[in-house]
Amino acid sequence: MKLFKLTALTVAAIALLSSSTCSKQDATAPGQAPATQETTATMEKKAFTPEFLNQLGRVGGPQVSPDGKKVLYGVTYYDIKSNKGNCDLWVMDIDGTNARQITNTPNSESNYAWIDGGKKIAFIYKDEGEDKTPQLWTMNADGGGRNCVSDIKDGIEGFIFSPDEKRVVMISQVKYGQTAQDMYPDLEKTTGKIYDDMMYKHWDEWVTTIPHPFVADYDGSKAGNVKDVLEGEPYESPMKPWGGIESLAWTPDSKSLVYVCRKKTGKEYAFSTNSDLYKYNLETGKTENLTQGMMGYDTYPIINSKGEMAWLSMEHDGYEADKNRIFFMDAAGNKKDLTENWDYSVDDIAWSPDEKAIYFICPFQGVQPIFRMDVATQKVDTIAMGVCDFNSMAFVGDDTVIACRQSYQTPNEIFSIQMGKEPVQLTHVNDEALAQVDPIGIEKRMVPTTDGKLMTTWVCYPPDFDPTRKYPAILFCEGGPQSPVSQFWSYRWNMRIMASNGYIVILPNRRGLPGFGTEWNAQISGDYGGQNMRDYLSAVDYMKKEPYIDGDHIGAVGASYGGYSVYFLAGNHNGRFACFLAHAGIFNLEAQYLETEEMWFVQWDLGGPYWDKNNATAQRSYTQANPKNYVQNWDTPIMCTAGELDYRIVFTQACQAFNAAKIKGLPARLLLFPDENHWILKPQNSILWQREFFNWLDTWLKPDSEPAKAYKARQDSINAAKAATASIAPVEEKKN
Repeated sequence: MKLFKLTALTVAAIALLSSSTCSKQDATAPGQAPATQETTATMEKKAFTPEFLNQLGRVGGPQVSPDGKKVLYGVTYYDIKSNKGNCDLWVMDIDGTNARQITNTPNSESNYAWIDGGKKIAFIYKDEGEDKTPQLWTMNADGGGRNCVSDIKDGIEGFIFSPDEKRVVMISQVKYGQTAQDMYPDLEKTTGKIYDDMMYKHWDEWVTTIPHPFVADYDGSKAGNVKDVLEGEPYESPMKPWGGIESLAWTPDSKSLVYVCRKKTGKEYAFSTNSDLYKYNLETGKTENLTQGMMGYDTYPIINSKGEMAWLSMEHDGYEADKNRIFFMDAAGNKKDLTENWDYSVDDIAWSPDEKAIYFICPFQGVQPIFRMDVATQKVDTIAMGVCDFNSMAFVGDDTVIACRQSYQTPNEIFSIQMGKEPVQLTHVNDEALAQVDPIGIEKRMVPTTDGKLMTTWVCYPPDFDPTRKYPAILFCEGGPQSPVSQFWSYRWNMRIMASNGYIVILPNRRGLPGFGTEWNAQISGDYGGQNMRDYLSAVDYMKKEPYIDGDHIGAVGASYGGYSVYFLAGNHNGRFACFLAHAGIFNLEAQYLETEEMWFVQWDLGGPYWDKNNATAQRSYTQANPKNYVQNWDTPIMCTAGELDYRIVFTQACQAFNAAKIKGLPARLLLFPDENHWILKPQNSILWQREFFNWLDTWLKPDSEPAKAYKARQDSINAAKAATASIAPVEEKKN
């Protein structure tokens, strides 16, 4: 067995957080380089705890200056005590030297970009004060001369300057629909909500506003003459919840704006993924649909200096996880699928500096490399690939990519990449911190499946792994359901903290994941309880054969569709697992069909409504694939967690599963967060979730652990109290 052990390096400190968000940054004035120190002594090792995880710096996407000499980037730290994060901006030379912090403010700078030939930086910032909203700001390249240039009533969420920088488009929310107060002005304090159509809620909000693009003139100091491009139209641009500034693009003459929009509302919106690219002429006010007749998602327009446009396009309406193709349209309007012979779904695209090629990132065989496609020949070259994921591309000249890289071992850092050469690390935000904890092992295994295929499966091993010992294991069930099990770094589902807590983590790229071709990705649709569940069990059975896996102590964990997987496996595991943990999982598919908001999702994946008795796919989904139908088989401890602001998979699904387990007399725990959505985002909530996560796993997978002993003591105390109560003779009722 070959084990990949990626060792963290001990290097110069840039911005290590100890206990406070600004503890290191406060010592550095904007524009002044922080002191560096070489670490030569052996550092005292630390435990990889939830607190340690939440104190790491989070490196944002790089922006290369117009002269190609500097890189602008953000670093976010989370302060556990104040329960919030703060992003400050940094600039370094293109080779990674001379890194210096240029902002040191109470709130975050975001959506940063070079303007004015690199003399200035534009960004979004929310000034202090209750009445303040996020606005567009500019400052000098050294961090001085800050100036607020916009005054949009409800603030902005993103911006892009036109090529000539005489205009800027900004994203802002506008009111959507009528409130109860609008309908009944005399009831100004009523909290009632009145709806006549679907999509009244979305992910974590009751929909009262939607984003619109606002175009403004820019004179170098102020953005004025602001116009809502979609004024009076009840449509989103960008589209919630994932759409951002990448949904907007300027034409090279600065006279037109291309924007992404799904011009549908209510029920029609809820069942359709058919978005289009619209070209808005600022001078005439006319709008043209550039992708009329293309029925799936059309997103992410990028336009070069010749007016040629590329974008990401899905083929089928209603299928949100369809193959993302790269489409190309020349200046005459002729369209072409550049990925006709490329069987992988693309996530991120950018024009090469010479505009002859398109760089892209996509899931590929369990990782996310950077590729380059020649537009004329459609030949694809691999720019960078390894046991890692790349993201956030920027360019220096025609042959150098600046991008972020992450893995199960390390969070994002910025690298310089040239084809055929080893990537060079430019930032070292977390090197010193990670040098204080032992690295984990990462290995790629090819697991045989029940239908005769080989499944890429990542396995993470504890620090100082000893193959002569036995370790408890965790099966990680991915959400999505069609999102990659690549080398991602997560601050919630973090593989390094799991392995560092003494677990071997098994991560199968089961059926229904991108990166292994269209057929592999699409197989899961209409087959939730089928082949992908057999793939999970194949991975567990395969790894159980290893002498270092404690086959009696394997747990299954997951969120969203991964939570669904946990609930399904709980009734169909035949003794393979010793405990389960599900976050934001689907327990009852019938309830999910009517509780969720994005109806295209359940319509496509489940086959349709449960009342359609003539629909064989739907009937199979709601019977054979429905976790609630197997509760009679539940025999294993289970923990359920959820956020009460999750309107995608409503928290009552977790409550149903927990109640079912308790009614059956099983050990179970329920953890709810009233102020969280589909994810656990607040620092203290994140730490509580991680603590409870490991307490639960340790209790059932490590019988001699302190959590296991504490649980046994609690149960003994409860049982003793019950016995004492039962032994008390009932008082004879007095008769009148």
